[in-house]
Amino acid sequence: MDAWNHNDFISKNYILNGLYNTLYDVHSSIKKAKSLWEALDKKLKFEDVNIKKFIIGKFLDFKMVDLRTGMSQVQEFQLILHDIHVEGMSLSAYPKWLQ
Repeated sequence: MDAWNHNDFISKNYILNGLYNTLYDVHSSIKKAKSLWEALDKKLKFEDVNIKKFIIGKFLDFKMVDLRTGMSQVQEFQLILHDIHVEGMSLSAYPKWLQ
């Protein structure tokens, strides 16, 4: 049991050492490494979903306007497509039910 407690202590502090100060302050009170890991995993998955929703929103709201040059708008659209690709999402030319 002593070995397990020691390893848990080392693991917990190893995880905490890699966090930003603001996250450290919030999560340092968690007692066990597994609980800490699960709390951080849940937080990061939630943030990942929000990032993807934001990028999809930018894609769906994108509109070409006459007030700006076509080239600048194409570049903006390419950046949105790049963000979609970076997040591991893809766009399909056809809905899956047509393929």
